[in-house]
Amino acid sequence: MNIIIVGAGEIGTHIALSLAAENHSIVVIDADEVVAALLNNRIDARVIVADGAAISVLIDAGTAECDLFLTLTSDNNINLVSASIAKRLGAKKTICRVHPGVQRESLFLDYGEHFGIDYLFSPERLAAVELVKYVRNPQSTMVEEIARGYVEVQEAVVESGSKLCGIPLKDVDFPTRVRVGVINRGKEAIVPSADDMLLPGDVVTLFGEPSKLYDFIPNLHYKTGKDRESNIVIFGGGEYGFSLAQSLESWNCRIRIFEEDTARCAELADQLTNVTILNADATSIMEMKEEQIGEADFFFAVTSVDEDNVMTCLQAHSLGTKYCLPLIHRADYAEAMTSFGQKLGILAAVSPREATRKDLSRYITSDRFHLLQKLEGIELIEAAVYEKSIIVGKMVREINWPTDCVLVALLTSARGQVPAADDVIGEGDSLYALVKPKAKREFLKLVAHR
Repeated sequence: MNIIIVGAGEIGTHIALSLAAENHSIVVIDADEVVAALLNNRIDARVIVADGAAISVLIDAGTAECDLFLTLTSDNNINLVSASIAKRLGAKKTICRVHPGVQRESLFLDYGEHFGIDYLFSPERLAAVELVKYVRNPQSTMVEEIARGYVEVQEAVVESGSKLCGIPLKDVDFPTRVRVGVINRGKEAIVPSADDMLLPGDVVTLFGEPSKLYDFIPNLHYKTGKDRESNIVIFGGGEYGFSLAQSLESWNCRIRIFEEDTARCAELADQLTNVTILNADATSIMEMKEEQIGEADFFFAVTSVDEDNVMTCLQAHSLGTKYCLPLIHRADYAEAMTSFGQKLGILAAVSPREATRKDLSRYITSDRFHLLQKLEGIELIEAAVYEKSIIVGKMVREINWPTDCVLVALLTSARGQVPAADDVIGEGDSLYALVKPKAKREFLKLVAHR
């Protein structure tokens, strides 16, 4: 693919190096001579020192012929203007990094539609999504956010004594648009019918709106009713901490944020209603003891300093915190910490760079579909609906979906959701499905050209 990247900061450099290693044709634009020079010494690609929002620069970079145009600077204005111009010049797909505040304003203005940009994202939001997964499933059973976080796919084990055992699925009181996609029983993957029942030991794959899944999952366990309130501490009240707290606010959680900056504490208090803001330094062991950090279920360290994040997690673990997760900005360090950190009391580490790369990977392929998760006997895939597909304009219930295929989510330009029978499939929509290998080919035929 021909790919142009505007911005050679932390995120841009990580993405550029990853793509260059996959033999894509890369052009990188950055206005900072020093930053551009550093990248030029590390990458086999064309690096241009210039304003990424200048039309003449974008024309010279070959924007009209590029398959994918990424604006990854830390400046909203540059990113939005650059991506919008690129789309007008002929870029096939444009992706724009924005401040999380822009995404929060999407209820009032669809920036993507307004500027003609295909996809907007924020690393802060993506990192928060990755971290929140562990709150819902700290035992590392599969949790996958899809459709831009509107829908979640989760695996859970049905325990002996669950009130759902032995009941036909048609008689289970599922929350709205929460469904069972697959039942793994021994070595068999079953796409269930309404008459199928759950049995003890089954590994069941469910999907639905994250908050509704969170409420429903305890029904699969021996204990009935909702789990107790989770005690959560967040070290760092910057955008990462704010996005994380906002993502958790609606869950059954007691949330405290440690933030040293007094002015920032006031801002957080104004914007977060169910969160306790502490003007304190979580690097101080005395402060941690005073606030009884050892009693917390989760300790998230999400400052801009990797060393502080790791060390405070180690301190929290030593005091008795059950699960500790640091934000690590260097992707290679995060991978190492996830692999070996459990020996030190760290459940996992999350990298904003890697979370961004993972999110954007579905756009960086010429394949007709993107594999999101490979499960036992089944795959979770994403596929874009082609312009001339026979399913365009049809309701979900009017389409003859293949056997052993479960439609999990429908992502439109506006939002994502678990599809209902009357939802209409549109050109360019993304479909997410759980499919057995033998059903994959038939499913892809439906979304492709005809």
